Amino acid sequence: MGEKLPDTITEKDVLEMIKAANSQKHRTAIRLGFYQGMRIGEVVNLKPEDVDMQRGLIHIRQSKGGKDRIIPILRGAKHTLRNLPIGVGPRALQRAVNRISVKALGKRIKFHTLRHSCATWMLDKGKDSRFIQQFLGHSRIQTTQIYTHVNPVSLKNALEDLL
Repeated sequence: MGEKLPDTITEKDVLEMIKAANSQKHRTAIRLGFYQGMRIGEVVNLKPEDVDMQRGLIHIRQSKGGKDRIIPILRGAKHTLRNLPIGVGPRALQRAVNRISVKALGKRIKFHTLRHSCATWMLDKGKDSRFIQQFLGHSRIQTTQIYTHVNPVSLKNALEDLL
């Protein structure tokens, strides 16, 4: 029996969710989850002083396993970082993402799906697995490989000359 792949959504789906969100804090959280690959706890704990716009970096403090990491600010999240702190707890944010995803996509997703989707989006954009591993803060490449899924359309396009 095979292992079930985690769900992922596309950037287009994320943009639909952002449109469907009634609150700026929810739009900001969705952008950080997808474009920055941040965990729900990392998003709710992010403070303005953790963001260095001058250098284009976010300092994620005391994440999973008590580890810190510094990641570049990606274009999709850059303009939304002035809306920190989010000012909502993890449970309330998860419920909001559930509601927003049902409204926008017709299906319920978990906040963590945004992180998986970020990894897949990066892979589709041609980013190396090792880079994605560092960005997400994984100590093992095997963990990153669980997160990255080859989109069937991308796979078909890549193998077009063999079809």
